[in-house]
Amino acid sequence: MAYTADLSIGAAAVLTFDSLSLVESKVACTKTRLPYIPTLLSFREVSPAYAAIRKLQSRPDVFLVDGQGIMHPYRLGFASHLGLALGKPTIGVAKNPLVGTFGEFAESGWAPITDRNEVVGVALKPGKGLKPLYVSVGHLISLERAVEVVKHCTPRHRVPKPIRLAHNVAAKKKRAIRAPTICSLIRLSQSTGENLCSACLLDSKSGHIGKEFSAETGHQPDKG
Repeated sequence: MAYTADLSIGAAAVLTFDSLSLVESKVACTKTRLPYIPTLLSFREVSPAYAAIRKLQSRPDVFLVDGQGIMHPYRLGFASHLGLALGKPTIGVAKNPLVGTFGEFAESGWAPITDRNEVVGVALKPGKGLKPLYVSVGHLISLERAVEVVKHCTPRHRVPKPIRLAHNVAAKKKRAIRAPTICSLIRLSQSTGENLCSACLLDSKSGHIGKEFSAETGHQPDKG
């Protein structure tokens, strides 16, 4: 996920499980309709994430989601919310825990996390010298299988590769929205035959073009 002043950017990256090779990635932008509210972030992020996933040509078997699953005060974090919307298995992968008490780390590299006498997730050490990840069931998957999938997807980095690649796609889209270049204006002028000058004003708050006009005619084009 990424944000501009008024847009939410969702991204999805599909990888093969065995080799973790990229199959495809998609991005979608939706208008941000809700403010940031702690513990209710899923209501802000489900819409752009769902829109990006709907664009995929392939049909993933499981989704790793950057957020909490049932390891959440309401047992319904972003991963669980998205899993319910998709009707697909989802795994919550978070950098920080929201709830719970930690148990002892086992030789396998993970420690159970309990809340209100219920195991809600695990703290997982993805590799030597790396900070733990906090893994929980999102939807339609067991905790044991969720841990196996996350461990497989973190061969060298803390963040699982599918999530890391999706972040990169969202960040690239955000840069494209917030920083249009003179080069794009030059290409436009070449294709239309108009002599566009560099009076293209970027609104630093919204990331949108504020005004654009032709140096020859002074005409301000309609906004599409």
